[in-house]
Amino acid sequence: MTVVTVGVHIVDILARPVEHIPEGQDTVLVDQIRLTAAGAAAGTAVDLVKLGNDVVTMGAVGDDELADFLLMVLAKRGVDVSRLVRRAGERTSASILPIRPDGGRPSFHVPGANLTVTYADLDPDVLRSARAIHLGGMDVTFGLGDPAFFALLDSVRSSGTLVTMDLLSEMPDLLGMARAFLPHVDYVLPNESQALLMTGLTDVEAAARALLADGPRGVLVTLGASGSLVVTADGAERVPALKTEVSDTTGCGDAYCAGFLTGLLHDRDVLTAARWGTAAAARVATGLGSDAGLTDLDSTLALL
Repeated sequence: MTVVTVGVHIVDILARPVEHIPEGQDTVLVDQIRLTAAGAAAGTAVDLVKLGNDVVTMGAVGDDELADFLLMVLAKRGVDVSRLVRRAGERTSASILPIRPDGGRPSFHVPGANLTVTYADLDPDVLRSARAIHLGGMDVTFGLGDPAFFALLDSVRSSGTLVTMDLLSEMPDLLGMARAFLPHVDYVLPNESQALLMTGLTDVEAAARALLADGPRGVLVTLGASGSLVVTADGAERVPALKTEVSDTTGCGDAYCAGFLTGLLHDRDVLTAARWGTAAAARVATGLGSDAGLTDLDSTLALL
């Protein structure tokens, strides 16, 4: 089943455990440093492949060495990168993530070429042939807020293609603009902070219902250790998190999206698919980086 991920592609440089940033020229020894393909399109693409899907990814990277690395890693993981645009003169997006002992992850980030993505960078024929499309980070790839792209999404959805959307930032202005996509997607999967910032509300269920009123079939709000909230026209239901030893929370949202979409592609109902997403996120939380701990669908579902 072919899935296309569209949007944000990032190189993550992670180190753990980091209890403090050293002063001056001091050095702190850590247990592990890792580079990964990350971002709401790239990280989700890798997880989707691990869960048994054929994946093409679309977006933009720079023409630097980080792009060389990102393309190599994505291809090695089995993602088709042939439609990923290399932008001359641009930097590839990257983040440095010092992971705290409790799994928390402050970050230093360069947006890079992600900010330049437009509808002209996409391959409409591949999008029309997809079984599902995952939009990753439409709040920062705001150039995709194009009537032509919205029309294409409406067209493929009318033919049975599933469209899901995740977000990246916690900037109210960008998140507000991303609401324009909601009439053109089936499911949107913000975290709690994003849902509240998008709506200006203070209650997560009320925020989810406000987003649902914009047009998607469902809103799934991830709540970290508290699991997730699934809101559809049938009502609202909490899906608890799975108990696991948390090493790093980086990429748990991307894994949730990948597990959820995989469940839908296996004809599971929304709540069951949300549990698949919960299991995928629990797997990723056990290692360092956006794809750590996730190996295949069977071992992921075994957590349930």
